[in-house]
Amino acid sequence: MHAILALAAATLVAASDARTLTNPILPSGADPWIVEADGIFYFMATRGDRLAIRATRDLARLADAPEHVVWRAPASGPNSASIWAPELHRIGRSWFLYYTASDKAADDDAHRGIWVLENRSADPLKGKWIDRGRINTARPGIDGTTLTAGGRRYFAYSPYVGPDSVIAIVRMTDPWKLAGEEAIIARPDRAWERQGGRQILEGPAFLRGPDGGLHLAYSGSACWSDDYALGLLSAAPGSDPMRPASWQKARTPVLAKSPSTNIWAPGHNGFFTAGGRSWIVYHANNRAGLGCGKDRAPHVQQVTWARDGQPIFPRPAAGPAPAP
Repeated sequence: MHAILALAAATLVAASDARTLTNPILPSGADPWIVEADGIFYFMATRGDRLAIRATRDLARLADAPEHVVWRAPASGPNSASIWAPELHRIGRSWFLYYTASDKAADDDAHRGIWVLENRSADPLKGKWIDRGRINTARPGIDGTTLTAGGRRYFAYSPYVGPDSVIAIVRMTDPWKLAGEEAIIARPDRAWERQGGRQILEGPAFLRGPDGGLHLAYSGSACWSDDYALGLLSAAPGSDPMRPASWQKARTPVLAKSPSTNIWAPGHNGFFTAGGRSWIVYHANNRAGLGCGKDRAPHVQQVTWARDGQPIFPRPAAGPAPAP
């Protein structure tokens, strides 16, 4: 009897210690990004005219964390409008902040590009942000991201190629300069990637597998379509990320709308690691027809792993969920 009571008590303690959050974690926040460092979660999302960071030790209480504006768009110039898709990366002893922008005088696809800021402070909410300028991509494009593989740093983004948006990758000489030719590793060649009147692949996000394999999630179709969804590219351990043949594309979306769980148009995700586990943050609408606006809200769920090293994505859902 004492053993049973002790086991029951231990179970109750474990249950009470389990961390939970409620999705969405904020009422609004398109193109969300989370990175964890020293027990602190740093959150960013598209704000349109500024770059702002929230910091918290508990994602369930992210709404209580104030926004710290670290940069505002200038009144004019090539990065004065459409400040989208910020990503915060710790590289060496510096923080780097990548963001998409356009020119207020010509706010269109032909004038979109990716810029980067550097902060040498240990705390990204402090110190000075240094403008490193526009990334020297071969084409106009959006949604820049970066990672290292095999001792080399790479940059991926979504350039415009004719009527399409594609996924391209290129080597970096440092966190703000590219070198060599870009390789297009994915094009919108599936029907599900062509919904909403545009042929679009965007929002690349890297995920490293436990076996050393590389995965790259991307958003397909127009963001204003309810069928906006996440696709996946995978490269085997040790393969060259610059070779298009290294990447195998999943035939169907790995995260798509789920009306039964109040999720429409899930997309533009990021990955982060916390507690020794992999997590995904993505935005979604809570009903059909809301389009590509302020109703997109951030959700956090766990990604698990199959024995063959492939990621297993959760069923997208609102409501209570395990927290990092």
